[in-house]
Amino acid sequence: MVQAISTFDSTKEPLGDLLRNIHQGQIQLPDFQRGWVWDDHHIVSLIGSLAQTYPIGAIMVLQTGNPSVKFKTRTVEGAPASVAGTEADRLILDGQQRLTSLYQSLYSRNPVLTRDARGVEMKRWYYLDMRKALEPEADLEEAVLSLPENRQVRNFRGEVQQDYSTQAAEWQHELFPLNLAFDSVATMQWQFDYQQYLTQEQLADAPQRLERWMRFYQLVLLAIQQYNLPVIKLGKESPKAAICQVFEKVNTGGVSLTVFELITATFAIDDFNLRDDWTARATALRKHKVLAQVPSDNFLQALSLVATYEHRRQKQQEGNPADALPGVTCKRKDLLRLPLSAYTTWADKTQQGFVAAAKFLHTQHIFAHRDLPYTTQLVPLAALLTLLGPGGLDHGGARARLERWFWSGVLGELYGSATETRFAHDVQEVMPWLTTGQGEPATVREASFYPLRLRSLRSRGSAAYKGLYALMMRRGAVDFGTGVGINAITYFD
Repeated sequence: MVQAISTFDSTKEPLGDLLRNIHQGQIQLPDFQRGWVWDDHHIVSLIGSLAQTYPIGAIMVLQTGNPSVKFKTRTVEGAPASVAGTEADRLILDGQQRLTSLYQSLYSRNPVLTRDARGVEMKRWYYLDMRKALEPEADLEEAVLSLPENRQVRNFRGEVQQDYSTQAAEWQHELFPLNLAFDSVATMQWQFDYQQYLTQEQLADAPQRLERWMRFYQLVLLAIQQYNLPVIKLGKESPKAAICQVFEKVNTGGVSLTVFELITATFAIDDFNLRDDWTARATALRKHKVLAQVPSDNFLQALSLVATYEHRRQKQQEGNPADALPGVTCKRKDLLRLPLSAYTTWADKTQQGFVAAAKFLHTQHIFAHRDLPYTTQLVPLAALLTLLGPGGLDHGGARARLERWFWSGVLGELYGSATETRFAHDVQEVMPWLTTGQGEPATVREASFYPLRLRSLRSRGSAAYKGLYALMMRRGAVDFGTGVGINAITYFD
C-alpha cells in the first residue's frame, strides 16, 4: 500500500518570534493576498483575547524555496521599508488580518492605520490600563485603550478631555504602551521611569505602584509575551494548485482567490504585470458588445487551449506516439502551470481570436453579451478561431462546419456543465474537422433537439431560448414596431 505523504505539519510558535520574523522580512505575504482591513474594534477585541490567553485561531504559512511555486511577495503592512527586498522564508496564507494587527499594535513603533465603525481611516495607539486590568473579575478587553494619533481624547465639540501625549501622562495614569510589549529593554526602562515618576499626591502610593507593576507584569504582560500561536506549515513541496485550493478553503472571510490573481503573482517574479496587460486587452475587447463581459479567467482558458494544442501538435510532428502526447487542457491546475513565455507568445493572437469570435457571432445575429446562449462557449470558439488564424473560415467549408458545431452546442444544451473537459475535447476534435472535414466531433454527434422541448422553453436565460431568437432574426424576423428585418445595423440603432 502506498502511504500518502503529508504536505503540512502543525505546531505552536511564540508570538514574539513571529512578530520579529515579520519585522525582519522573514515572514511576508504573497502578492495575491488582499490588503489589511481590520477596524479598531476588531484590534481591541483581539488584544483583549490575547491578554487573557484565549485562543485566537491558527495561522497558515507556506515555506518558500520551491522553484515551481514562486510568487511575488510583499512585506506585512507596517514592516520597515528597509526589509522590502529581503527574501522571505515563509508566506502567510491565512491569518494576515490577525498577524498584521498584532504586529502593528504590539511591535511596530508607528501608530496603527485602521478604520472606525464607519470605515473611515484613522491612526491609533493601543495601551493597557493597568488599574482596570487588575480589577477583580476584570474583562481585559475593557482595559485596552485605543487613543488617536495625537493621544488626546476630545469631546464632540473638539475640546480636549484627556491628554496622554507625554510619557509623564502614561506614568501618571498608569497606561502601558502595548508597542513596547516585546521589547524587554524598553519595557524595563518604562517600568523604571514609572516607578520614579511620582506626583506630590502619589508619594505615599510608591509601594503600591511597585506591587501593581509586579502583578500587572506577571498576570497580564507576561501572558502576552509568552503567548504561543498555533501554526500550520505547508511544505515547500506543496503544488501551486493545492495552495490555491487551500487558500480558498481557509480564507472564508475574504473574496475567493482567482486563477488570474495567482498567475499575476507568479508572472510578477519576472517583472511582468499581468493585471495591466489584461486591463489593456479587456478595454480593446469591450469595444465589441458581445465581448463586453469576458472575464480574465476565460481569456486565460482560451490561451491555454491554444498553447497546449500547439504543443501537442508539435510533439505529434516530432513522431511521438499517441499515448505519449501531452493533453489539450485549460483546467485550473494546468492554468497555474502556464509559463510566461506561453502567455507572451499567444496573448495577442488569442485576443485576435476573441475579436474573430465576435465577428462570427454577428453573422449568427448574436450582437450583445446578454444575448449569448452560452458565455462559456466563447472560450473554445475563440481558441478555434485563434488556431485557424486570419481567413481560416474562408475556404473548404470551414465556416459551415463551425456554424454546425456552434449550434449543436447551443440547441443541444451541451455547455451547461463540465465545461473545461468539453472545451479541451472540442478544440482537439473540432480543429482537424474544420480543416479537413474528416472526423465529426462528439459535440456534433451528441447534439439533439426534441420538438417537445419547445413547450418547456420559458426561461429567457436558457441557451436554447436565446439561440432560437437569434435563429429567427437570422431567418429574417422583423421588428414589431418598424417591420424592418433585424440585422447588425438595425439592432444597434
